[in-house]
Amino acid sequence: MTDTQSKISEQVETPSLIEYPSAFPIKVMGKQDPNLAQALTEIVWVHDPLFDPATVEMRMSKGGNYVGLTFTITATSREQLDALYRALHSHPLVSVVL
Repeated sequence: MTDTQSKISEQVETPSLIEYPSAFPIKVMGKQDPNLAQALTEIVWVHDPLFDPATVEMRMSKGGNYVGLTFTITATSREQLDALYRALHSHPLVSVVL
């Protein structure tokens, strides 16, 4: 078995610590931009069509160069969360996804 096959096997066999479905907060730190919140909300909607954008929490950094956003989604599977993390992290204005 190759290292890649072993890692995939471990991921498949490792039970999730999250009960699905559940409310799951995702924190994103990105560069300050007037379109950031809307762009990221659209990404979140793709992965959770029932997401309510009114629940987004936003905090500016002290210097005003960055903004922190918290999206609380309804997590339905590990695959959903993994895909959402990848999509958010690939956005050019995003620095960190937690």
